[in-house]
Amino acid sequence: MSLRLGDIAPDFTAETTEGRIQFHSWLGESWGVLFSHPADYTPVCTTELGVTAKLSGEFKKRNVKVIAVSVDDLPSHQGWVKDINETQQCEVNFPIIADADKQVATLYDMIHPNASDKFTVRSVFVIGPDKKIKLTITYPASTGRNFDELLRVIDSLQLTANYSVATPANWKDGQDVVIAPAIKDEDIPQKFPKGHTRIKPYLRTTPQPNK
Repeated sequence: MSLRLGDIAPDFTAETTEGRIQFHSWLGESWGVLFSHPADYTPVCTTELGVTAKLSGEFKKRNVKVIAVSVDDLPSHQGWVKDINETQQCEVNFPIIADADKQVATLYDMIHPNASDKFTVRSVFVIGPDKKIKLTITYPASTGRNFDELLRVIDSLQLTANYSVATPANWKDGQDVVIAPAIKDEDIPQKFPKGHTRIKPYLRTTPQPNK
C-alpha cells in the first residue's frame, strides 16, 4: 500500500555515506527530506545532488535534514560523490543511503513496475518533526526536480503548521496568506493583528504572520 499524507514515515536502519543510521533517531527534532534517485553515475541525478549540496544553508536555516537513497551499494556511492563534487563544484554534505537490498525503496514504494522493476523513480518525501509524511512528489526518471519549489513547499508546510492559515497559488515566503475558513470573522483581529482583507466570506487574506 502506498504511503499517504499523515502516515508515519517508516523507520529503518541503513548504511550511508556518513555511517550507519537509524532513520527516526537521525531525524531527531528536525524536518526531513528523503529523496530517491534511479541510479548512481547518471546525469540528471548528478545535477540534483549537486544542487542539494549547494542549498545546504537553505535547508539548515529551515531545520531540515536531507538524505538521499538509491539501490546502489556503498562503494558505488562513494565513487560517485567524487564525480558530483568535481562536476558540480560542490561538496556533498548529506548522507546517501546504500539500499542494494531495496529495503528502503520497498518501504517507501519507490520502485514503480510501470516505470522500471529495478530502479527507483524520483520520489520526494517531506517529513515533519512528528515523523509524519507532510508531502510526497514523484517525478519520472527523465525529469529533474525543482529544488526552489521544494524549499517553497517547506516554507508553506512550516508556516501552516504553526498558524491557522493556508498559502495561495504561487505563494512565496513573505507574501500574503489565506486565513483558514474555520476562523470566524470576529476572531481575526486577535489572531491576525496585522490586519486582513475580506475579499469574499470564504476568501480572507492577511500578511504572513511570522514576518
